[in-house]
Amino acid sequence: MTSRRVLITAALPYANNHPHLGHIAGVYLPADTYNRYLRLVGVETIFICGSDDHGVPITISAQKENSTPREVVHRYRSIQEQGFSALGISFDHYSGTSTCEGHQELAQEFFLKIRDRGDIEEKVTDQFRCTDCDMFLPDRYVEGDCPLCGASDARGDQCDACGGAFEQDLLIKPRCVNCGSNPQLTSTRHWFFRLDRYEERLEEWLESREGWRDNVRNFSRGIVREGLPARSITRDLEWGVPVPLEEAKDKVLYVWFDAPIGYISFTREMFRARGQEDEWRSWWSDEDVEIVHFLGKDNIIFHAVIWPSMLLGHGDFRLPTSIPANEYLNFKGEKFSKSKGVGVTAQQILEQFDADRVRYYLTAIAPEGKDSSFTWEDFIQRNNDELSDVVGNFAHRVLTFTVKNFETKVPAGVEDSPFLEEVLSVVSEAREQWSKSFDRQRFREALDRVVTLARHGNRIFDAAEPWKSRKVDLERCGADLAALLELVHAVSLLLLPFLPVSANKLAATFSDATADPETAVMKLGTEHLLQPGALLNPPGILYPRLELLDDEEEGPAS
Repeated sequence: MTSRRVLITAALPYANNHPHLGHIAGVYLPADTYNRYLRLVGVETIFICGSDDHGVPITISAQKENSTPREVVHRYRSIQEQGFSALGISFDHYSGTSTCEGHQELAQEFFLKIRDRGDIEEKVTDQFRCTDCDMFLPDRYVEGDCPLCGASDARGDQCDACGGAFEQDLLIKPRCVNCGSNPQLTSTRHWFFRLDRYEERLEEWLESREGWRDNVRNFSRGIVREGLPARSITRDLEWGVPVPLEEAKDKVLYVWFDAPIGYISFTREMFRARGQEDEWRSWWSDEDVEIVHFLGKDNIIFHAVIWPSMLLGHGDFRLPTSIPANEYLNFKGEKFSKSKGVGVTAQQILEQFDADRVRYYLTAIAPEGKDSSFTWEDFIQRNNDELSDVVGNFAHRVLTFTVKNFETKVPAGVEDSPFLEEVLSVVSEAREQWSKSFDRQRFREALDRVVTLARHGNRIFDAAEPWKSRKVDLERCGADLAALLELVHAVSLLLLPFLPVSANKLAATFSDATADPETAVMKLGTEHLLQPGALLNPPGILYPRLELLDDEEEGPAS
């Protein structure tokens, strides 16, 4: 067991919607896959997430549903947890910023510590106010044209089109989201985080981040080099963490100041629930811990610029080790959008397909380096051409042949197979490249290594021609099948981080050899691991081919 420890977080979803496949592919699935990989190879990890309960998205949902923010949070957090669980996304702890014990106090502590350093200042500023609605308009209550790129429908704090962030008074052609009227700039008092005082330290830190994805490192460095304006971290709202100042009783902390602190407060809550009162602190302060934040590209500025500045300002916690942000997964070329009815939710697709089919496709098209697109036809084709025809077909034909001819047991004489050396070679290479891809957080590439290994298996099976050798030399046939079973076993283990249910079924075929998966993975390709005469437990057809309905718009069926 290595002494390495990794704390994995996934960006907190707003507790006001069903998780859609864009969210899953960009954040939660890669985080879960990485966590499963690390544990498989013996790394100690904790996987933390929870709902982002505060801020305007929740209050807007409450207004639309004639409900309260707490009721919205309670309902949707349960929906989200069920959706994640159904997809096999397994957190060590899932909490929420409105219910986590001690979260409010920790967020207020961050504010006060940074203020005590002199890095939070109070000033009167202009903010949009809608006279028709008789209220100041927080960021998501006002939309307009982006002042940076000109895109329409930019929010009052950020543009999804270019990823830029700004104060809302810079919006062009602003309009109230509630009533559509033109709001007026009105003076109000707020507190601002002096990010400019962290520019030099941020640039030095970002420059040292070797191995980061270009979209994160380059974008963040560009933002810092342009100069960081002071950023308002308070809002005129009732729902949120109260600003801990007597003169700010009517204000709350900006949700993006409050939310990432949840990574720490949720960790503390988890360990306290386990009776380990102070264990949480080592995960956020010890040098041997790697802190990895998974998120979408729209959150890069918050996690790679603002959050590190907050951590520096607090002073007691370490900065993130890695921020593997993904680009967008689109739906038929359009951005997933709940409000516009574009996309597919996890609940919808799981009504027709098992979770491993969804996990496979979303990993195979993961938007790691650029945007990618979900289509039903491609979902069916990739599952059929790769998972069914390559992986499933290889395992099934080897196991079926062994069941019929060798009493469902591992045949003897594997050392006599002329294919053993090649099998060990391709397995060794696959395992090594699989590990390297995972360690670079390139999950799409790591999955392809396993599919390619199964392709080698089909090729070697065809070259061995056991349907011929069993008629003339049964011992030779058995030796070749024993070698091929080693390859099936390797495929099952290397698939475990990606497809936990079906890969475990396949690995259970070789129960004796996979009793200790960590040891088995490390030995792959170095020696044959299956014992002659060991009873096999074939899973049957793991990946039957899928079919598409005549009307694609209705969605597919299996």
